[in-house]
Amino acid sequence: MTELRAPAQELARFRLRVVVAALFVCVCLGLLAARFYYLQVVRHDYYLTRAEDNRIALLPTVPNRGTIVDRNGVVLARNYATYTLEITPSQVGDVEATLDELAMLVAIEPRDRRRFAKLLEESRNFESVPVRSRLSDEEVARITAHRYRFPGVEVKARLLRDYPQGAVGSHVVGYIGRINQRDVERIEEAGNAANYRGTQHIGKAGLEQFYEHELHGTTGVEQVEVNAGGRAVRALSRTPPAPGNDLELTLDIELQRIAENAFGDRRGALVAIEPATGGVLALVSTPTFDPNLFVDGISTQDWKALNESPDHPLLNRAIYSAYPPGSTFKPFMALAGLETGKRTAKQAISDLGYFNLGNHRFMDDKIGGHGMVDLHKSIVVSCNTYYYQLAHELGIDNIANFMAPFGFGSRTGIDLPGEATGVLPSPEWKRQRFRRPEQQQWFPGETISVGIGQGYNAYTPLQLANALAALVNDGKLYRPHIVRHVIDSRSGERRVVEPEPLREIPLRPANVKAVLDGMVDVNISGTGRRAFQGAEYTSGGKTGTAQVFSLRGQRYVEGKVRERLRDHSWFVAYAPAEAPKIALAVLVENGGFGAQSAAPIARQVMDYYLLHQRAGQPAAEDVEADESLGEEGVNGAGGGPLVPALPPVPAGAPETAR
Repeated sequence: MTELRAPAQELARFRLRVVVAALFVCVCLGLLAARFYYLQVVRHDYYLTRAEDNRIALLPTVPNRGTIVDRNGVVLARNYATYTLEITPSQVGDVEATLDELAMLVAIEPRDRRRFAKLLEESRNFESVPVRSRLSDEEVARITAHRYRFPGVEVKARLLRDYPQGAVGSHVVGYIGRINQRDVERIEEAGNAANYRGTQHIGKAGLEQFYEHELHGTTGVEQVEVNAGGRAVRALSRTPPAPGNDLELTLDIELQRIAENAFGDRRGALVAIEPATGGVLALVSTPTFDPNLFVDGISTQDWKALNESPDHPLLNRAIYSAYPPGSTFKPFMALAGLETGKRTAKQAISDLGYFNLGNHRFMDDKIGGHGMVDLHKSIVVSCNTYYYQLAHELGIDNIANFMAPFGFGSRTGIDLPGEATGVLPSPEWKRQRFRRPEQQQWFPGETISVGIGQGYNAYTPLQLANALAALVNDGKLYRPHIVRHVIDSRSGERRVVEPEPLREIPLRPANVKAVLDGMVDVNISGTGRRAFQGAEYTSGGKTGTAQVFSLRGQRYVEGKVRERLRDHSWFVAYAPAEAPKIALAVLVENGGFGAQSAAPIARQVMDYYLLHQRAGQPAAEDVEADESLGEEGVNGAGGGPLVPALPPVPAGAPETAR
């Protein structure tokens, strides 16, 4: 049956559909027109900027890093231009295959590949990673000729850091290394991210790290027009970078070299300070390392050799490791006795060779004792019994209160990173140091050990040298510093780093003179006489022997003790005695008596500084040095200290151990 439709109804429906479709088209066109208006009128400036950004690239221009020179202008750290072969991983399909092909054009050693792999792990995918540096002109030309074959491979002109003195002074100068994620976080926290765009290296140790803000400079910007492939077509504008400032040091690199050579292959530290200013003349930690190894990224073998060495060459012993000072502590104890009225310069005690405290007998090193001993003789012959008794009379609180102003047990504030605090023992310190109540109690016998520089005493060579500098400078204590001038690399203006007095310790001149006279006699007729025999200048000094562990009453025989358990050798000295220009502290780890190892090193350093006399060989150990004048072989004491001495603080130790 056929369905009949009304033509009028069909026409009405058709017209309705046409109207709806027309309205839909009009709405769509309206929306499109509105979008065009929004994009081309309302957002015109924004998209114009985006378009310009696609056409114009902002390239950071890395500034030249400031140079470092010693007090005489000798260059310790500088920059030099070189070409490096670099790969951007995100633009390379197969990195290993690319390296294999590049190796057919230029020499790529296995160590280069290992370093590249290590840097690749630490870098971001879009950053270029160096494969080889210091390319020759011929190698640059060869790579450039085949550049079309290697997308993502470039030859870049870079400024590399160079340390022309090599290992000499490396713990002071430090080194730079590639920026890692931790560095990025620190830079961002400091709000300096923009100034480090394009920078790949940052100071990692020493002055390079401490003065990073001075040495880095200000990054410049270059506007270049790029084509659709992202290659630069022409430069539009350029804001040049501002080079970093230069540093001129108080350090004398030749004195530093003499001091390092004097140690030979022995482990230890030396700090020499100008008493009147606090300027550091030499700061030695042996063994040393070559900072040039870190510039391009240290190889795995080199890092393993440095990091796993039992001698810890990366450890700055001068400012980080804390040792018991041994008898070098006695001049300060003698001064404490005078200043507190517990002793007079002429007051003498009878030394029978021991000191009794309760049921314990503290033995002197000299059997039978030294007879009648006054303050002068106690310093010259290093009489333990004199200081056992003095420490008992002073008490630990008086000792700690007197020593603290000299800087014992606190950071000096030197302009180097990583300084330790050391330990100035006191009942309060012990309560904070130990957890169990039975460990927190202070015993009288511990005071006796502190009096001869043993027990819980632990100070850095820097602290001891700075305390001595204050003593010979009539109580004026300065913050030790290594940088003397900061030099604007553009204008040449020199900004002086003024000596910073920390405090003036109130001392009676007569008391200071009594102590210093004793130290002068140490080098004339006392325990330091052999090392300074025939010197053309008058000096003061004090030997010290610090035990590494307690033998619990057994006699110390050096040849029967393992080398790394032998006593540490200390010597502190100043010269000329009439008007001191240099004060120093020398430590030789496991070097035996203070006169045996440390004193000969001090003699070589002072001979050069005062007389410009160079020694051709490392300072020889004085194997004939003995205890005939009371050299402080405290391990041989019949009772010995009641507590073991603290060992050198290893890297990574908790703060409470420093």
